[in-house]
Amino acid sequence: MDRAELDHINPATLRPEELEAVYAISRAVALAENIDSALDEIIRLARPVFIFDNLVLYFKGKEEETLEPAYARAIGRGRFKEADLSWGEATAHEVLQTGRLISRIEEGGEEIKDRTRFRFLLGLPLFLENILEGALVLIPFGGPPYTPDQVRLSEFIAGLVAQLIGHDRLVKQIAQLEAERKLNQLQEDFIATVSHELLTPLGFIKGYATTLLRDDITWDEETRREFLTIIDEESDRLRELIENLMDSSRLQAGTLKMSFQPLRLDAFLRDVVMRALSLHDNIQIDLQKELPELRLMADAARLAQVFDNLLTNASKYAPHSTVTISVTEEPQTVYIKLSDNGPGIAPEHLSSLFKRFYRVPTPDKNVRGTGLGLFICRQIVNAHNGEIWAESQLGAGTTFHIRLPYDQQQPNQVLSLRESSA
Repeated sequence: MDRAELDHINPATLRPEELEAVYAISRAVALAENIDSALDEIIRLARPVFIFDNLVLYFKGKEEETLEPAYARAIGRGRFKEADLSWGEATAHEVLQTGRLISRIEEGGEEIKDRTRFRFLLGLPLFLENILEGALVLIPFGGPPYTPDQVRLSEFIAGLVAQLIGHDRLVKQIAQLEAERKLNQLQEDFIATVSHELLTPLGFIKGYATTLLRDDITWDEETRREFLTIIDEESDRLRELIENLMDSSRLQAGTLKMSFQPLRLDAFLRDVVMRALSLHDNIQIDLQKELPELRLMADAARLAQVFDNLLTNASKYAPHSTVTISVTEEPQTVYIKLSDNGPGIAPEHLSSLFKRFYRVPTPDKNVRGTGLGLFICRQIVNAHNGEIWAESQLGAGTTFHIRLPYDQQQPNQVLSLRESSA
């Protein structure tokens, strides 16, 4: 705290312990991480020299002349009368209307016989850049009234609280700007990635279709079939990309619908594995041999999308590995684990793995993706009231864990999903 901040406090009139508290409060505020922790520390430091039983911080509400309590503490006598005692809202409203310090004494009802019958309220305006932002109310019960130096000390505390509010808002504004900057960067990267991802299969389809249509060359049956196979595969790839984009858009709009029906898990997983083996010839899949005959309420198509995506990722990022799928019955849920023995994922990427647009960097330029697959997987599992997470170790492979409850929404119920903040 510099000399300018002490202009309205006369150090000569303060006792040594009061002056020490002034400096300690100033230091505590400078080091505080947030408003609540700073106010906790102010109370601890100030109360030995400046008695109050309740402290309440009010902010101006969104509507005209309304107040919203942001912090409240009952200390000393306030703790024992907390439910019955005034928290100074009327005083705070008067501060808001006048923009000045308000000091008053309130008397409780006749039924109150102890010292808490008399409430000494001190309301202090909180100005931030000359704009009234709220009020700080201090309430001691039973007196004595504050001395002029104690009132000036309370004004000093109110000034520090106003500074805290300004600092907290600045921190939040910076965090919001940084979040918006990151989102803008993600969106720009996403547009560039999607453009590349869409143009690549389109290029193959256009190139091979044009080649087959040439009149000056006659293609043998084997070559013609090879070209058509490439066109077919790239068309599937293009359809997958478009579906992921549409699903992501529906998630954001809250219109991705799901219908739950009874599902036999063992037959479902065998179908998933057969389909994956027909699509990916560069991985082996070891499905648990003795699968429990469990029935779930699930959207089979959406749940298949989850497993298809996980096995496609194994084909991309852990080629030539073995994916082991195991199922464990638990009291209320079924626990499914998919593990590969591929190169693994670095620890710094695991926390972002299920975020929209996020892609784990890979040196293999042939690995394509939009960063939407795992995000969609998480949303689908969440919609089943389940959970999905990943563990990995470089050089030792990656494991995806899924838990799904047996009991679920009723058949034919339709859900609408929105992207969560997680």
